[in-house]
Amino acid sequence: MLPTAAVFTDTYLPTVNGVTYTIQTWREQWEGRDGEMPVVYPDGDGYDPAVGEWPVRSMSFPFYEGFNVAMPSVPDELPAADPDLIHAHTPFLLGLSGLNYARQHDLPLVASYHTPTSEYADYIAEGWLRSPVERAARSYEKWYMNRAEMVIVPSEPARHHLREIDVRAPIEVVPNGVDTEQFKPVDTDEFCRTHGLDADRPLVGYTGRHGFEKELDLILDATDGMDVTVVFGGDGPARDRLERRAATADVDVHFLGFLDRGDLPAFYSALDVFAFPSPVETQGLVALEANACGTPVAAVDAGALSDTVRNGENGYRAPPGDVGGFRETIERTLRDREPLRENCLAQRESISVDHAVDALREAYALLE
Repeated sequence: MLPTAAVFTDTYLPTVNGVTYTIQTWREQWEGRDGEMPVVYPDGDGYDPAVGEWPVRSMSFPFYEGFNVAMPSVPDELPAADPDLIHAHTPFLLGLSGLNYARQHDLPLVASYHTPTSEYADYIAEGWLRSPVERAARSYEKWYMNRAEMVIVPSEPARHHLREIDVRAPIEVVPNGVDTEQFKPVDTDEFCRTHGLDADRPLVGYTGRHGFEKELDLILDATDGMDVTVVFGGDGPARDRLERRAATADVDVHFLGFLDRGDLPAFYSALDVFAFPSPVETQGLVALEANACGTPVAAVDAGALSDTVRNGENGYRAPPGDVGGFRETIERTLRDREPLRENCLAQRESISVDHAVDALREAYALLE
């Protein structure tokens, strides 16, 4: 019998990002196995909660458009769910609510580590303030994780980072996993027609959150002067800067904006290379989604991408921040696209969400 894991998260639907997607897919898989995984999350306009989804009052976050900040609280319905454990996907406001609830009810706290909190200093501090904000974020991160009975990370580099900042709680690696029933090679003709893309020209693209910490400008710097089309899907606070850089780059660039999740398999399948210069990933879920659709990845050799992207297997890596190196990596990935594609498709089962939820169940069992 599966334990009832009550999830506390500061980001959930209607906001769409890697954390939301992971929680949603894990929850669907858990319930598909006759388990329960109720979710406590910030209320947001445009989303009606399903059974077992409990929004709490929230307000807009002034430093990050489209993100809501919840009031630390616990829904009245939660005690009736009789949870066996609390799983926090945030160390912040609702993460603190989850920690308090776990302590009050003598339940184990599991904390998922999705993103280094120090990387968000760009959104709240500039100049000399950035460094002390980063230090404070790392200290808080360590404080919170050390209050969990178990920390779950999506990759070995993420585990290594937490050990470096002296997190002493047990740490288990549970990959986020990809829904391989959805993310697979599909026909792209209609998608390309709809978005005005020339499928006969090499397509290099990225989709996901346009955050400053992801260093997406490197894609434009590296492809400047290349005979390719660059395609950006998604949105975020760095988009304006990207569009300004694109206006000065000698390369064909398309910004598609937010894409429905149902359109993503066609987006990935249309690309010849998925470009991912972010040095701060704890797993890099979009890289795995691209691989599941048969698209190799040109990435930087940093964070989890050092593990997720394996040179000559599902893509290639370049030193972080190296424009020339990233350009060469994109060109090499384009040249080797066909054998890399075969390797990507061969690994689909190993990166599936089924495999991830098996690992999650084994991790929870260690708490019994």
